[in-house]
Amino acid sequence: MNKIITPVPPLDLTGQYATIESDISTAVLKVLASGQYINGPVVESFATAFGHYIGTEECVVCNSGTDALYLALRSLNIGPGDEVITSPFTFIATAEAISAVGAKPVFIDIERTTLNLNPTLIEAAITERTKAIMPVHIFGKPVDMDAVMAIAQQHSLWVIEDCAQATGAEWRGQKVGSIGHMGCFSFFPTKNLGGCGDGGALTTNHPDIAATARLLREHGSKVRYHHEAIGINSRLDAVQAAILQVKLQHLAQWNAQRMAVAERYRQLLASIPNVLAPSEIKAGTSVWNQYSILLEGFTANRRDRLRSAMQDHSVSTMVYYPIPLHRQPVYQNLGYGENALPVSDQAAAEVLALPMFPELTEQQQEQVIQALRKSLQQV
Repeated sequence: MNKIITPVPPLDLTGQYATIESDISTAVLKVLASGQYINGPVVESFATAFGHYIGTEECVVCNSGTDALYLALRSLNIGPGDEVITSPFTFIATAEAISAVGAKPVFIDIERTTLNLNPTLIEAAITERTKAIMPVHIFGKPVDMDAVMAIAQQHSLWVIEDCAQATGAEWRGQKVGSIGHMGCFSFFPTKNLGGCGDGGALTTNHPDIAATARLLREHGSKVRYHHEAIGINSRLDAVQAAILQVKLQHLAQWNAQRMAVAERYRQLLASIPNVLAPSEIKAGTSVWNQYSILLEGFTANRRDRLRSAMQDHSVSTMVYYPIPLHRQPVYQNLGYGENALPVSDQAAAEVLALPMFPELTEQQQEQVIQALRKSLQQV
């Protein structure tokens, strides 16, 4: 009789929910009974708690990580004619927010070892139009913030940290989102701290920036029906705030579990040739929102055939990101040539995200590695 193999998903949110179902239900039902679903004490309580967790004086919650980036840029009056330096190896929201305010995203290449933007390339990209640097802590791994902040200070540039995948990550013991002038977070369900819908936050130690962000998220209004600026509607609803406040109490434990999963992967992958496993960065502490390996020398087509083979062995994987932003159709007008950002192009062909979530068991990880070994022999 053939042994029944239980499939390993790339992510499983149900196991985590089962451990806190009662607390979530209580919190949500309390909000529903209150009749106050937008703003109010629950939202403010979560904003205060999250700001305290990150280590900033101010926290402005909103309805998505994308809006957090947009509000950050608007709060700094960055717009048409301005440039913002960022990474091409990230989700579209990073550059999309820059474009949405009318500014131009300027992409620089990434480091192969970290997949984060390469700080040594920042200065060459600075022009008289550059207003900010937007480092992305990709996959939960912090960027070298010493290097970024030194360059920013030298050139009088703002630093907006894209922390969407990195809630709880640290650089020299300081949480990301508290190092630059602003940090922008996503509470999308797949994030380390994820809600049951969309949500986001902007953290800062600058009260004037926070005040502007609050104004803009409320249709440019401090007092009802009095509008001082063209804003947007970007409020975190009370149900999501209640859920996130419950989850925040468990985040440190879940991040520690992710670190343990990453360490087991590192050990299991050590003997597999041509697989470059991610590693911890000196001075940084990653929270492993994803665990992405590089399949050295692979083409995108071969990588995708490997994924299919692993699926046949009951292991699902993901690819973050198959097309770097400078190759996206919407940014072809920026004119990046064939070899403009070679490390990003290579990473897009070689990257493969293995299953990663706090509850991933040792047995499941061994199943993942066995599937990877078998599949490498097939492709």
